[in-house]
Amino acid sequence: MKEFIKGFKEFAMRGNFIDLAVGVVIGAAFGKVVSSLVSDIIMPPIGVLLGGIDFSDFFITLNGKHVATLAEAKAAGIPVLAYGSFLNAIVQFLIIAFAIYVVIKQVNRL
Repeated sequence: MKEFIKGFKEFAMRGNFIDLAVGVVIGAAFGKVVSSLVSDIIMPPIGVLLGGIDFSDFFITLNGKHVATLAEAKAAGIPVLAYGSFLNAIVQFLIIAFAIYVVIKQVNRL
């Protein structure tokens, strides 16, 4: 057991563990920034160009009841397929994937 604790302590203090922790924290913050970028900056102009569409409010109720907004459906406890939110998540993923690609390309260049 002492060997295990000693080995873990060496691993944690070597730097890789600390680097990983910093990367996770920065990645979480980056995810929030990208989420805001997509939902607050990118999708609204696309919606305006497509005739005033709000993608975050695209949904299908699964029980046949009609409601005007996704928030109203969630407040009423109506089961929905929120495909507009899913579309926003896909755009967020593509932006994050592109950003990671660019960063890795630059790191490999160095």
